[in-house]
Amino acid sequence: MKLPGLFDHQDRLESISRVGDPLERLLQAVAWEEFRPILSKLRDKDRKSPAGRKPFDELLMFKLLILQRLYNLSDHQIEFQVKDRLSFQRFLGLGMENGIPDEKTVWAFREQLSKAGIEKALFSQFELFLQRRGLKTKKGSIVDATLVEVPIRRDSKEDNDAVKAGEVPPSISENPNVACQKDLDARWTKKHGKSYFGYKNHIRVDAESKLIREWEVTPAHVHDSQVFEDVLKDVKQRHTVYADNAYADEKKEERLDKDRGIYCMTSQRGADWKWWNTIVARTRSRVEHVFGWMTKAMGGKQQRAIGFRRNRTGIGLTNLVYNMSRYSRVYYVPT
Repeated sequence: MKLPGLFDHQDRLESISRVGDPLERLLQAVAWEEFRPILSKLRDKDRKSPAGRKPFDELLMFKLLILQRLYNLSDHQIEFQVKDRLSFQRFLGLGMENGIPDEKTVWAFREQLSKAGIEKALFSQFELFLQRRGLKTKKGSIVDATLVEVPIRRDSKEDNDAVKAGEVPPSISENPNVACQKDLDARWTKKHGKSYFGYKNHIRVDAESKLIREWEVTPAHVHDSQVFEDVLKDVKQRHTVYADNAYADEKKEERLDKDRGIYCMTSQRGADWKWWNTIVARTRSRVEHVFGWMTKAMGGKQQRAIGFRRNRTGIGLTNLVYNMSRYSRVYYVPT
């Protein structure tokens, strides 16, 4: 086997750049250091002893989570891919001489982030970044929700009825090993005759740029309309919102128009409304491009975590990564 030359590593990276490395573009497009003040809160706790290996840089670990959500990789797979792929190592700022976080370290950092509940703060920080670059909502918003599946919880009828009633069945509460494998927050729902188990990702998307502006997470059985006003909380007056017929509510629309100047263009049920629904769909359908990108380009919307807190973090990171990816591909101009 031929021994590597002094510049072989750099030559290989340059060849990857020539064929087009989306991670290199993402690395250049985002002001990563702006996230550090938020992430530094995870390391406020003093170490018990200076002995042992120092923790990995929090920004490095955050970028690793970004990679994980961008390609929908498990903790084991993200460790393997970082060790295997030069493009991943360049994105993280790692060389052959650097240590690479293992899967347990990835899990532990994500758990820290989840317990701190800073996923919304990270999303808002990038939203400020977008606004400074002129990407403000100008032509209205689109509201919709998508199902996010999680590992299925298989219970007896009695246990399932107890969970629906907000109780923890004795068969679960008395067995810690079983409890840690049961997602008691996720719920079943049906869509087009098919059953799904998990959560809903409710989003408000800019009608022009197709960037996500606001999001909320609920169990899958929560109706879309119940979160309508939550994702509109930061919307200012003289704003148009497009939505499908799941959000149609004449009294709510009149109140939003009167109190906040928000004009709702929602699809309506019935053949008599076909002309109106066609007008609404011309804009409303753009939200499907967002969900399509998450499904196809980002490896799917499903989550591997158990529990509302962890899945809220995972879904929030998915929304953030979508915005980062869209900005770097569509709006970022290299200097």
